[in-house]
Amino acid sequence: MDIRKRLAGETLILSLSGDLDGRVTPEAQREILQALPSGRRVLLDLGELGLVTSAGLRTMLQIYRQAQALDATVALVGLSEQLRNILTATGFLSFFTVGDSVEQGLAQLGEPVGPRGGAQ
Repeated sequence: MDIRKRLAGETLILSLSGDLDGRVTPEAQREILQALPSGRRVLLDLGELGLVTSAGLRTMLQIYRQAQALDATVALVGLSEQLRNILTATGFLSFFTVGDSVEQGLAQLGEPVGPRGGAQ
């Protein structure tokens, strides 16, 4: 699991790649939760995410709960059809703002997009 961080304006973008399974979720969850800033917008780019197990789904739930506690907003982008179906079936998809691309997710979070907005 690799987690890359960058800022686009006031939004923290976390790009996840690899598998989100029981082997890596404790470390991934810790890193993601530490990155959730109070009152800030966070975009999780899951376009390079492979396998997501039940442990990965628990991590998604923890991210949502922590974001709620910090009054942060989390958007998900780059969902595979399989992950979208799983999140829909579990009811987790409704917890997040969802977009197809980083640019769309940023726009849905209210972040200006373009030469001055940051998502380049």
